Amino acid sequence: MEQRAAVFDVDGTLVDTNHLHVVTWWEAFRQAGHTVPMHALHRAVGLGSTDLIAHLLGEDRDHAQDAELDAAHKALYGQYFDRLPALPGAGELLRRLHRDGWTVVLATSASGSELGALRRAIDADEAIEATASSDDVQEGKPAPEPVEHALELAGVPAERAVFVGDTVWDMRAGAKAGVGCLGLLCGGIPRADLTEAGAREVYADPADLLARLDGSPLT
Repeated sequence: MEQRAAVFDVDGTLVDTNHLHVVTWWEAFRQAGHTVPMHALHRAVGLGSTDLIAHLLGEDRDHAQDAELDAAHKALYGQYFDRLPALPGAGELLRRLHRDGWTVVLATSASGSELGALRRAIDADEAIEATASSDDVQEGKPAPEPVEHALELAGVPAERAVFVGDTVWDMRAGAKAGVGCLGLLCGGIPRADLTEAGAREVYADPADLLARLDGSPLT
C-alpha cells in the first residue's frame, strides 16, 4: 500500500482552544488600547499572530505594537497550558489512523511550550509522526506553506494526503496545497463557510469523524 498522510490542524480541531484564544487576544488588544469585537476575533483565530493582528487592525496600524500584542496574548493564553481540553475523540482518531497505516502530521501556528501543551492535551504522541509549526515556515495559513511543509515531513504528495481543520484559513491553505480538505464544526465556524472555503466533507468533531471513518476520505 502506498504511504498516505493525514495532516491535522490543532487549535479548534483536536484541542478545544478557539474561544480561549478569543478571550486572551481580546484582553491583549484591550491592554494595548484597542477595542476589537469578539466575533471578529473568533473569525480570525487560525491565523498566525502577525497576520491576525494585521487582519484586525489593518496594515496602517502601529507595527511597533505587534510584538507587544503577541507577547501579551502568549502570556495570557499560557495561563491555561496545564488544562487545555482535547476535543472528543481527538487522541483516539489519531491512534486509529496510525494503526491504519496513515502518517499523521500536525500543521499548526503554535510552537514551543504552547505546542507542547497542545500535544499533552491530545495525548497521542505515539501516533504523531511529525509537526509543522510556525517556526518552520515563512507564511502561515491561509498560505499553503504549512500544509506543504507537513507533506514534505511525511514524504507524501498532495494527492495521497488529507488535511483536517476547523477554520476557513485551514480549508484555503489545504486547497491551495492541492490536498483534500475535511472541515470540523468544533471550532465554531459554520458548515457553509467551511464548504465554500474548500472542505469536501464536514464533521461535527474528531469523535464524529472517527465514528464515520469508514465512509470518509480517511478510509
